Order: sequence, then C-alpha cells, then structure tokens
Amino acid sequence: MAVADAAVRETPTGPGHERTGGISSSLLGMVLFIASEVMFFGGLFGAYFTLRTAAPEWPPPGTPELNKLYALGLTAVLVSSSVTMQLGVFAIRRNDQKWLVRWLAITLVLGALFLMGQANEYHILFTEGTTLRSGVFGSTFFTLTGFHGAHVFGGAAFILIVLLRARSGQFTARYHDTVEMASYYWHFVDVVWLGLVTTIYLLSQ
Repeated sequence: MAVADAAVRETPTGPGHERTGGISSSLLGMVLFIASEVMFFGGLFGAYFTLRTAAPEWPPPGTPELNKLYALGLTAVLVSSSVTMQLGVFAIRRNDQKWLVRWLAITLVLGALFLMGQANEYHILFTEGTTLRSGVFGSTFFTLTGFHGAHVFGGAAFILIVLLRARSGQFTARYHDTVEMASYYWHFVDVVWLGLVTTIYLLSQ
C-alpha cells in the first residue's frame, strides 16, 4: 500500500505515475488498443485480398485509374506529420513546452490537410461514378481508406486535446504519458496508410 502511495503523486495535472522503469499502465493500455486495431485492419486487408484473389481480373474492368502521384503527396503529408509529432515528444522529454505546442499544432495542421486531400479525392471519384456501391473495387477502396480516414480524424481530435492541455502547461519532462500515447496512435495510423498506398495504389494498378 505504501509503495502504491509513493508511486502516485500529485502533479499540476492530477495524479501522476512515477516511472520506476518499464512501461506505464496508460502506455500499456495504448499498446494493447493499437494491437486490437492491428487485428481490425488485418481483417480488412484480408477481406481485400480475398476479393482480389477471387476476381477474374484486378482491377475490375471499368475501374478508374487512381492518381498515384496524388496519393504519394498525401503520403508525404502524413509521414511529415508523424515526424513533427515525434519532434513534439522529443521537445517535452527535454521539458520544452513551447516547442511541444508548436510541433503539436503543426501536426494537427498536417493531419487536417491529409483529411481535406482525401475528401477531395473522394469528390473526384464520386464525379467519375466510383462510389461505395459501384462495384467490388469501389467497395474495398472506400471501406479501407474510409476506416483509415476515420482513424486519422480520431487521432487529430486526440492531438487537439493534447494541444489544448499543452498550452495550459499540463505536461512536463516527467509527466507526459498522454503525449506519448498520442504519438503511438499517430504513428500507427501513418503505418496503416503506408500499407494502404502500397496495396491499393502502387500494386493494384
């Protein structure tokens, strides 16, 4: 009991867990959550490859050619946001709260640009007649990229909350597990997107 009391101390943001080595319970929770998300996207990729293997021709005839350069541009934006997110983590690890806020803000802007770019691509495909119900390619494309986009939106909302807390000075070099959790999640959605680009854009057409 005394050990537990010593491990949990009051911080400017509320109870904080003293690191004595290893991974904190909050970071472990995020790792387990990401593991469940890996299985979720693994199922989506599995369904995609099952449909692709069963199709007599892939992509199906009449499928509009996806803009690979556009997708690579979106990739550059998302990868850049992962870099800025990590720079924010490095900043708070050295107790630099000012640069934590700056890197989080830049990450949020890049995430928003990615989502706007994806929405623009959807608009182009819709005008060309490719929708969720236009065929197996449209169904798989919008399902995979749509779920990923939803995860990016969720990650951006998470970063916004972290940013608002960072502006209030709620994180220090010792207590910043929430920043680390946001970075874990953001890197995860980045890795998933790299898999999507490779599978759908580069190896599909």
